[in-house]
Amino acid sequence: MAGEWATTTLGDVADAIQTGPFGSQLHASDYVSTGVPVVMPTNITDRRIDTARVAYITFAEADRLSRHKLRLNDLVFSRRGEVDKCALTIDNNVGWVCGTGCLLVRPNTKKVDPRFLAFCISSPDTRDWLRQHAVGLVMPNLNTEILRNVPLVLPSINEQKNIANLLGSLDDKIELNRFMIGTLEEIAQALFKSWFVDFDPVRAKLEGRGHNLSADTAIIFPDRFGENGVPEGWNIASISSVLEINPSTPLRASTPAPYVDMAALPTSGPSVDSYIIREASSGARFMRGDTLIARITPCLENGKTAHVDFLAQDQVGWGSTEFIVLRPKAPMSAAWPYLLARNESFRAHLIGSMTGSSGRQRVPPSSVAAWEMALPPSGILEAFGRIVDPLFSSIQAAAAQSRTLRDLRDTLLPKLISGELRIKDAEKAVAA
Repeated sequence: MAGEWATTTLGDVADAIQTGPFGSQLHASDYVSTGVPVVMPTNITDRRIDTARVAYITFAEADRLSRHKLRLNDLVFSRRGEVDKCALTIDNNVGWVCGTGCLLVRPNTKKVDPRFLAFCISSPDTRDWLRQHAVGLVMPNLNTEILRNVPLVLPSINEQKNIANLLGSLDDKIELNRFMIGTLEEIAQALFKSWFVDFDPVRAKLEGRGHNLSADTAIIFPDRFGENGVPEGWNIASISSVLEINPSTPLRASTPAPYVDMAALPTSGPSVDSYIIREASSGARFMRGDTLIARITPCLENGKTAHVDFLAQDQVGWGSTEFIVLRPKAPMSAAWPYLLARNESFRAHLIGSMTGSSGRQRVPPSSVAAWEMALPPSGILEAFGRIVDPLFSSIQAAAAQSRTLRDLRDTLLPKLISGELRIKDAEKAVAA
């Protein structure tokens, strides 16, 4: 390591390290449907704040908690649970509130580049250090003193900025893919809701209104509703008639196979960011095109759901015993079960069906099969697939590219921030 690298601690390069508001300062009754976002541990992911399920308080409440308002380039940590997670605030996060269950670190920008610091905290060594020094037997917890003592090794500010710019360029490409994936999913979700929840094509034909369907697609929709209140020719039935729920999928014990743990299941978006190869043991089995849903609290409430798009055809993966696996029956598109799994009414049904002791509640498989809805003839399912399957193919391509970029970033990160790899050599690796 070059001589200009200096050993220090997080406390030495921070202007402030503080906890978020305690429960006595911020109550469940204070949350509203819109207002000032409050960052919770569930919103902290991959050095960014995930806004998919952010909570809100009123502007008056935010002003009362002004000490906890976020500024540009603050770092937000999860205070309990996944204590090795942190997020760096951006322009859009300024004025938001650091929530209960979080810790805030405000870097001194004369001593450390905030983006470089975020990458340092995300390095394997530092994440291990945080997990090892967290306190608590049942659930790991951080406090301000632990954060102050986090060891750091820093080069000059200019070198920090150069490293952060290089690693940040990879993050920017990943973020661009994430935005594209989100846009494509929104289109697919809107079509799912229009066809299978609101019955818009049927209503349009019934009322003589225009629609956005091609002639070949429009003709397969009826122009009236039946006595059961659903489109004529459709049936109200359990989703088990069109989906397999936790299907039996052979994978022998001790066979090396792709493994997905609960932490890897996304709270928003369809794609699993990472997986590892591990010898199979007990756990859910799944294949390409399946949908995974967390069945245990609070993972289900937090939205952990994924569409399996990273396996080869006929390859079997495995994962947590707390996954529900949905597999489409022909001729249904593989995207359909995932879009159902993201539907608010369906998720509310699953959450309301949870059983068990407080804190360990689960959804029984029978509750999944109990969900009934209006199901169309096969021709409409096939037409839906012809529209959404290309969208999900684009999602799969973008997700695969992001996994490659993420692997490259995570390979370069520890070598760059330790001084093992110089910036010029890393630039060549990125350009290759």
